[in-house]
Amino acid sequence: MPRKNKTTDFEQSLQELESIVTQMEQGDLSLEDSLKAFEEGVSLTRECQNILAQAEQKVQLLIESGGELKTEPFEPEEDR
Repeated sequence: MPRKNKTTDFEQSLQELESIVTQMEQGDLSLEDSLKAFEEGVSLTRECQNILAQAEQKVQLLIESGGELKTEPFEPEEDR
């Protein structure tokens, strides 16, 4: 089976995370099920953070220099 693209993985992981949060907020889970859901939520959060970090590294700024367009690495505001 072919691997889904990162956008699909991110969106699916985020949707699963939202579902877990909703289940936990309802308060109907046993302690054991709550712990399992929490562990899965932490795993999904890390997965989403990794996908976002990879995407951020790929982002490039398009700038004009001497009438020509060129790219340079994106630097978040807090890194400038």
